Amino acid sequence: MSAKTNANENFFIYEVFSQKNVSSAFVHQFSLLAPNAEVALTMARDNFLRREPCFNLWVVKRDDIHGLAPEERPLLERLDNKSYRETKGYGDLQARWRYHKEQYDEKQKQASNGS
Repeated sequence: MSAKTNANENFFIYEVFSQKNVSSAFVHQFSLLAPNAEVALTMARDNFLRREPCFNLWVVKRDDIHGLAPEERPLLERLDNKSYRETKGYGDLQARWRYHKEQYDEKQKQASNGS
């Protein structure tokens, strides 16, 4: 085994996430190669803070990030019909009210003409 191969086995890929301020979400910035988390954090801080200020910085070993396989992603679809909880369900609320008011007014008009 060569020295270069041995050196590569001792390094890990880390993903770097930053947070601009207390209320913002963490955003993925870049990946880096480091032997451990402490070195990865130091490298991330040195590299990232040259570009822009941030409130917080995370480094996560790529091997520790687990996600769904492409064939499992359809399992994320909602099984229940609760679209009324989503904001888009209320976008046409004013038009619905207008329609029902017109229907009500029409029935009232017919009732007053018929009696």
